[in-house]
Amino acid sequence: MEAVNNFVGTLNGILFSNYTVYALLFTGLLFTVWSIFGQYRALTHGVSVVRGKYDDKDDPGAINHFQALSAALSATVGLGNIAGVAVAVALGGPGAVLWMWVIGVLGMALKMTEVTQSMLYRDTSDPENPHGGPMFVVKEGFKEWGLAPIGAIIGGIFVITLLISALTGGNMFQAWNVADITFTYFQIPQGVTGVVLTVVVGLVILGGIKRIGSVAGKIVPFMCIIYMLAAFIVLGVNASEIPAMLGLIVKSGLPASLGGAAPDATGAFLGGTFGYAAMWGIKRALFSSEAGQGSSPIAHSAAKTNEPVREGVVAGLEPFIDTIVVCTLTALVILSSGAYNREAEASYADPSAMTIVQATNDEGPIENTWTLESGPLPRMTEDARRIRRTGENESGWRDGETVFVIVNADEDTNTGRTLRKITGTVGTADGPDGATIRTVDWGTLETDIQPTFRLTEDGQPDEGIYGDYAGASLTAYAFDRVFPGSGMVLVTIAAWLFAISTMISWSYYGEQGVYYLFGWTREKTLKTIVFFYKIIYCLLILLTTILAMPLFTNASGAKAAFIANDHQLDMWTTLGLGVMLVANIPIMLIFGAKAMGAYHSYFKKMAAGGDPPHDAPPISDVVEGKDVE
Repeated sequence: MEAVNNFVGTLNGILFSNYTVYALLFTGLLFTVWSIFGQYRALTHGVSVVRGKYDDKDDPGAINHFQALSAALSATVGLGNIAGVAVAVALGGPGAVLWMWVIGVLGMALKMTEVTQSMLYRDTSDPENPHGGPMFVVKEGFKEWGLAPIGAIIGGIFVITLLISALTGGNMFQAWNVADITFTYFQIPQGVTGVVLTVVVGLVILGGIKRIGSVAGKIVPFMCIIYMLAAFIVLGVNASEIPAMLGLIVKSGLPASLGGAAPDATGAFLGGTFGYAAMWGIKRALFSSEAGQGSSPIAHSAAKTNEPVREGVVAGLEPFIDTIVVCTLTALVILSSGAYNREAEASYADPSAMTIVQATNDEGPIENTWTLESGPLPRMTEDARRIRRTGENESGWRDGETVFVIVNADEDTNTGRTLRKITGTVGTADGPDGATIRTVDWGTLETDIQPTFRLTEDGQPDEGIYGDYAGASLTAYAFDRVFPGSGMVLVTIAAWLFAISTMISWSYYGEQGVYYLFGWTREKTLKTIVFFYKIIYCLLILLTTILAMPLFTNASGAKAAFIANDHQLDMWTTLGLGVMLVANIPIMLIFGAKAMGAYHSYFKKMAAGGDPPHDAPPISDVVEGKDVE
């Protein structure tokens, strides 16, 4: 497993280098200026289009603007908003949020441009089942220049990156988080969650884009409203903290030359540099909003319209809803509740009860590798037990959960700090008097120097034990800190809805990629290939949840899993994100002039009074996708 992790990590370093980030920021700025701040058009004209004022039943397409936006949002407003934001704040700190905002604003221009391009080149030979996306843009665009074979090859490369992202970020990330949070709160085995997810997603995706659009059109508005209302209630309780949190976000997200300063490494937060915070904010915002990734244009290409720019402007609403609104609410809940730099949940009364030792295996000591030896887990603090709603006679710990201790070791090149984690898994054992006790199977830490416990403000070793809340579990914990038990119910339900909606949309994205690769075959053969793709997609949901369970024993003897924490989770999602960005950014730049030409021509026509809107249809008709008469 280590070899696989190292290879993927190296590949991610190449795909998601600073140059990729710079290219994306440049592209977003370029189209923001080129469109004369088209973000404004998205927030005004785009809303009118979504409301149905320009719908026409005779236009080619399968679903209306609202359903297309919902289908695309179901892929973006998902666990990236709950889990991805939590990962960004936990590792990058408050400053990551500032860079999420930057990407949110620039992402509106990116989405508007890439969707306009796909609408210009989409295949509407079957008006009820159109096909579009960057692969069709590059294929048809190069064909216009007499370079059809080159365009077809580049389109195929993009499809490969699309399939990688569909299977990792669009599928594995979602399934892992749902299985993790369901197990954390309800002790339901991850494999059981996987079976349920597999069946539900399979029933939807076998119905095609119309069923996906119908389901998304109902789930997305419902889940967004419920989640946002809950977040506003928590923020209302912590209203006095919000101004300070906003100031901390800005200060932590700026470089020192602009008056910024890295936040203190306190509690569970290990700290980090300005660059580390910026990178985490950008990565998570990109993963959440999919701006510049080339995925959303596939869903929007199914929209019923004869005006390409009209759907492009609708797409500009996505990053605003996803990143500026929903992601910000999640981040503020985590920050204002104190979840990101939370205090230890327990500590040993006797310091000698936990010691740092060199790790060993059957062959003897392992060089430069360290672990912990500890006695039975102490009872949680009263506040930690209150948050978990623990019974008086219970310790508060859950069997199988992950905990960590913070130590000083060699410098982490990412954070620029010497603080590191040694993690372990909580288990049970028989005590000397026959009673059941909680224990920890500690993992290992590779470092060139022997670790030592970090010191508290009074100079004493900090042997605090922290709950390791990864992804969605951290967001749930943040809600629980304010209203104990709310995270268990709210975030678990939201995680299920968000994950299902995301997985069904990403399945469709991958399906369109399969259509591109095998569209030249006979219709019967193509349908068989697409069917097998859907079966494989569903089976991967089950496989991922099984891989999240303890499968093997690590060097220290502790049970481990193939996908076990936020770092490994990020590794796989970054792979899918990175390959699509590297493939799609050049496509956006090459055909940007055509998209911007169509954009300005459309609004010049609208300014002259062309194609006036009609009365908005009933909102129920819009949601259900009924044709406007």
